[in-house]
Amino acid sequence: MIETLLIANRGEIACRIIRTARRLGIRTVAVYSDADADALHVTLADEAVRIGAAPARDSYLRMDAILDAAARTGAQAIHPGYGFLSENAGFAEACAAADLIFVGPPASAIRAMGGKSEAKALMETAGVPLVPGYHGEEQNSGVLAAEAARIGFPVLIKASAGGGGKGMKVATSAEDFHEQLASAKREAQAAFGNDRVLIEKYLGRPRHVEIQVFADSHGNCVYLFERDCSIQRRHQKVVEEAPAPNLPLDLRQEMGAAAVAAAKAIGYVGAGTVEFLLDPVETGGDGRFYFMEMNTRLQVEHPVTEYITGQDLVEWQLRVAAGGALPLSQNELAVNGHAIEVRLYAEDPDKGFLPQTGTLSHLRFPETGSHVRVDTGVRQGDAISIHYDPMIAKLIVWDVDRPAAVRRLRQALAETEVGGLSANIPFLAAIAGHPGFLAADLDTRFIERHQADLLPPPAAPAGDVLALAALGVLLERKAETVAAAARTKDPWSPWATGDSWRLNDAVPEVLAFATSHEGGEPQEVRACRRRDGGFDITLPTGEELTGHARFEPDNAHGGHRLVAEVGGRRLTAGWSRRGRELDLFRPGRHHRLTLIDPLDVGMVDAGGGGRLVAPMPGKVIAVLVATGDRVEKGQALVVLEAMKMEHTIKAQGPGTVESVRYAIGDQVPDGAELIIVTGDEA
Repeated sequence: MIETLLIANRGEIACRIIRTARRLGIRTVAVYSDADADALHVTLADEAVRIGAAPARDSYLRMDAILDAAARTGAQAIHPGYGFLSENAGFAEACAAADLIFVGPPASAIRAMGGKSEAKALMETAGVPLVPGYHGEEQNSGVLAAEAARIGFPVLIKASAGGGGKGMKVATSAEDFHEQLASAKREAQAAFGNDRVLIEKYLGRPRHVEIQVFADSHGNCVYLFERDCSIQRRHQKVVEEAPAPNLPLDLRQEMGAAAVAAAKAIGYVGAGTVEFLLDPVETGGDGRFYFMEMNTRLQVEHPVTEYITGQDLVEWQLRVAAGGALPLSQNELAVNGHAIEVRLYAEDPDKGFLPQTGTLSHLRFPETGSHVRVDTGVRQGDAISIHYDPMIAKLIVWDVDRPAAVRRLRQALAETEVGGLSANIPFLAAIAGHPGFLAADLDTRFIERHQADLLPPPAAPAGDVLALAALGVLLERKAETVAAAARTKDPWSPWATGDSWRLNDAVPEVLAFATSHEGGEPQEVRACRRRDGGFDITLPTGEELTGHARFEPDNAHGGHRLVAEVGGRRLTAGWSRRGRELDLFRPGRHHRLTLIDPLDVGMVDAGGGGRLVAPMPGKVIAVLVATGDRVEKGQALVVLEAMKMEHTIKAQGPGTVESVRYAIGDQVPDGAELIIVTGDEA
């Protein structure tokens, strides 16, 4: 067995591998960039080695630094996790040349499946069904356009070397094709260093069903059933579950056999996933499944397979890499219950899922056990940076059947709290509670079909939220005042209390909160202190309530929670405040409020409807207008690359371009003014 394992990755997957290695008595070595010096995976490992600067190209993609770290620490094996170098055939070969075990398939298998076009040609030879398309070498735009016309619109343009939805675009017509092709090639080049693409028929309402395969070096190969990953956004998986709902046993067996055939065709060893598109008859399809691609690594969503099979796939990986045989044969594997995973991201669904950066000032996960699992690589106080994927955690639930698992998921999401930046919890909760999801009416355009339900316009906070926010702020102010008074020579002086007071009278305190509500005015709450320690509260609607509140310690998760009696109701909320920024958590809802200081003119909205700013740090990769150009509302003006994805900055209304501040290739900071548009006069 392996004695010392170096993990060439970061975040939750590094932490997850460390847990299994520790259980098996394997010593672990972490690697880290400057941005990850204090990261959780560094803390958990037995030893850690710095490998470079924050950008991945200067650290986690540096083969030489990783191999040197292995040599210096006496590691016999390297586990690449997923992403970074996990599907790099050259890295697998370099490990072999350094007499290191690469915990993954042979370089030849990675290379065979590394290009989508070559992989499809191999699968066609092996008899695995393919989606109609063009997978050839010719990359001339005219040839690709002609092939798209032959296949028939709409078509899917996919980066041949890609994955994770990067370099993937849909062209709905010949007129749309060249713009989408250019965008796909730019993303592919930026993410993978290779702009080659393939073209496929865009199926109407397919399901994404993938098969987990496992092979050893003794000729054994099995499939550990399937996962349904149909719920996606921009071709990135959002929800994964196992087994796939409503999949007939004979179809499962047929897909499993095809996946095993695919693995055997390339001499596969280790964990892999064969991904298929299933075209269901129920939604107008032909009922067939088609090979899409093979991922030659451990998948992000592997925990749902572990839950339903009772197997630790990382343990399987380590045993097979050390030369062992598969622990179980096909007839010894069985499905038990149902598991669902959701990916918790630092992103703002109300702003087009814009990735978020910043400090996790508050982080609370549900209690874990036999029914709930949380895989994460961050702790409260850690930062989500611009350099890596903004995933916070994977939330995985299990129960005896799908309806019970869905109930577990909804409860787990309601108990999850992320403060300091926006996260996609409300969006995930909306999916988990949607009738279409409950009925397992799944396809890859689920989010698109139900967008109005899943992404409603932001609403002004309810009265109870505003009352809780006001009570929490007043409680903190009182505590700060008492502490300050205790430090004075006369702590009982009325001048030391800091309260708004008059002799024989009570003076209301007015607290104004800005919210993310689109176009919403600041919400004012008036609170007048009562002799019993409570408050008479007047909400923006004019409703009057009586409220009492206190903070209670949250011993299980750290920090404290706000407990209040408001208008005859007992309410509990998670609480996190940093200066004027306030995060309030009610079951399944996260409310971000800003306490307005009326004396701070800088907090007044300056309008700026014609000023378009960078939503996050990034690189300008396209400028689509010039000074003096006329633009219309919604017109694309600038394309920014951040976190390996393209973000298009669009005109907020009709007008004329007054100034373009940055050029292609420029790096821009968060909030940088990119372009100024002079709006038309009303």
